[in-house]
Amino acid sequence: MTVSDKAKHILAELRAHVPFTLAGAVTGIVLMLLFRRADPAVHRGLFAVFHPAHVVLSAMVTASLFQLHRKARDFMRILLIGYFGSIGIATLSDCIVPFLGESVLGVAVPTHAVAHDHAAPETEPEHDPDVADHEHEALTATGDDHAALEDHDHRPRLHLGFIEEWYLVNPAAILGVLIAYALPRTRFPHALHVLISTWASSAHILMNTQADWSATLLAGMLIVLFIAVWLPCCISDIVFPMLFVDASPGHTHCWLCREEDTAKADDETGGLGS
Repeated sequence: MTVSDKAKHILAELRAHVPFTLAGAVTGIVLMLLFRRADPAVHRGLFAVFHPAHVVLSAMVTASLFQLHRKARDFMRILLIGYFGSIGIATLSDCIVPFLGESVLGVAVPTHAVAHDHAAPETEPEHDPDVADHEHEALTATGDDHAALEDHDHRPRLHLGFIEEWYLVNPAAILGVLIAYALPRTRFPHALHVLISTWASSAHILMNTQADWSATLLAGMLIVLFIAVWLPCCISDIVFPMLFVDASPGHTHCWLCREEDTAKADDETGGLGS
């Protein structure tokens, strides 16, 4: 397959995944609406569950796809491709893209009620002649520092799972590779991992959202979720592995979701893909 044919093949796959990814993004919006009033610890807990789960599934799909189409059983090569393909893409999908979307949407700006409670006084406190000038300046500076701190707190924060929850995320990638090495399959993990990725991205947005929920904000979140899942997950499951394999020209739309050829390959290779 030539580079041009491979590029056309990838574009066809990206188009074929649009409907399912959009449906997944809608479930992400539903998840956020259900948990929007939950405690921040719950939002962090959701991310700590869905992000490692996404990494496991992403590693399974990437490592499985490499094996099934490369017919390779080199464990170290499979481990490297599965690990970096899952950690890198999952971080992009669940952390970086949502963070950029949060920054554009301004979700970290507090609601009107919260902003009113934390509003700084419009006028400086009256100068008490009994208070030394340097003490008055110190009080004023403290007020400015407090305002700056509040300003900083209202910015979205980038949560990097493989660093902050390294004890969960990195072993999750290795687990996914081990599962794929023993049982390389792609159909079920790919479909599930698109949904789990959407929910992980939703949890990241929930962790930073303090703004009023409105139809406009929800529409923006839907777009962010779609982009966060569609490009990274398809890159992980399609583009990244195809850099190392030659896909069969007979495979068209959703080729990694079709395993008819894999079943035939199993008979020819003694069960590599079983």
